[in-house]
Amino acid sequence: MRAVIAEDSLLLRVGLVKVLEMAGFEIAAEVGDAEALLAAVEEHRPGLALVDVRMPPGFTDEGVRAALVIREQWPQTAVVLLSQYVEERYAADLLTANTSGVGYLLKQRVADVEEFVASVRRVAAGGTALDPQVVAQLLVRRRSDPLDRLTPREREVLALMAEGRSNTGIAEALVVSDSAVAKHINNILAKLDLRAADADHRRVLAVLRFLGASPT
Repeated sequence: MRAVIAEDSLLLRVGLVKVLEMAGFEIAAEVGDAEALLAAVEEHRPGLALVDVRMPPGFTDEGVRAALVIREQWPQTAVVLLSQYVEERYAADLLTANTSGVGYLLKQRVADVEEFVASVRRVAAGGTALDPQVVAQLLVRRRSDPLDRLTPREREVLALMAEGRSNTGIAEALVVSDSAVAKHINNILAKLDLRAADADHRRVLAVLRFLGASPT
């Protein structure tokens, strides 16, 4: 089976290529960003796409969005998402689109080559492979309020957002960098399951949720 690998870390990408080749896959392309991934899938129509969740240029959810496009436009291509950390919303997004031929694994699983290859083969054959830690988190989240997912610092940031402060204002109040604030806000939006949408302003929706209000 042909595969395409999308991973911005060159070292990990080389390792993934070697692992899949040893498992009998033919690597049709290896790329470092979501745009190149979609182009490679369109050109090669692989049976499998191995996709990093966070890739250039924003390092947020580029891989997830590309994976959803792949599942919609080229449903014959199975997709395995790779993530550095447990981000269960991304697994939920992918599973909501299609439960056949999808996987979500933590990158640390690659070290256990035999288990990793077995998971990839299962997905390539039309099955599903979810990291055990992701499953555990999904079960916990179903029983808790989304605000409970936030760390104390993320709650501080959200409280300052509710005061109407800009990123710079929040950074000054917490004595941190603007980039640190941006990262916290991205985490907040993800944990509150606020997806990007033209009709919605996620920052406003996050504040409304924090204040216990419902958007009209």
